[in-house]
Amino acid sequence: MNEVAHGVWHLNTMFFPNGVNAYLVGDVLIDAGGRRAAKRILRDLSGHTVTAHALTHAHADHQGSSHAACTALGIPFWVPEHDVAPAEDPSLIGERQPDTFLAQFFVRLFKGPGHKVDRVLREGDDVAGFTVLDTPGHSAGHVSFWRESDRVLILGDVLNNMDILTGIPGLREPKKSLTPDPQRNRESLRRLGPLEPNLVLFGHGGPLRDTKKFVDFCAGV
Repeated sequence: MNEVAHGVWHLNTMFFPNGVNAYLVGDVLIDAGGRRAAKRILRDLSGHTVTAHALTHAHADHQGSSHAACTALGIPFWVPEHDVAPAEDPSLIGERQPDTFLAQFFVRLFKGPGHKVDRVLREGDDVAGFTVLDTPGHSAGHVSFWRESDRVLILGDVLNNMDILTGIPGLREPKKSLTPDPQRNRESLRRLGPLEPNLVLFGHGGPLRDTKKFVDFCAGV
């Protein structure tokens, strides 16, 4: 694991860097990659104290190893309010995704078992010193995590910092074929821009420390 900010570690859940990211924030694991990522995640977490697992959103490439991680570590599962249902019953993930080949293919490729949710996350909640922000659009319940003290933002898939198909780096809105409500996702992006984060951490793509680039992108969508 790589410490990218104070008390924030980045985990690769796939064999290539930044393809699908997870983070350890203090003692909370945020996101868990696809269902084949469990062994890699648990290996990286070895030696670290982990007391809970939270999701930015309940898509298959973020919840795939949630059940395995929570079970192996004996920790509770924290999920945004409007994504609780698919987190507990992953058959709903495909139903909530656009009816496109790409969306349904990714569901089949990454989806893991469901797991009972122990805590429902809502706007303003605290998660290991980060504040929960409602940022729906890419999923109904999508949230981001914001730490005001050093202006670190973990935004899941509200924005990508790579093309998820080609791996080419750069800021991109999530693909419409994977996003149930692109317009609402844009509204979430416009909310995040004015935060002027010093560090942005993505579900897909490497960290971004260029505040102006992020702010300008969000303002321009």
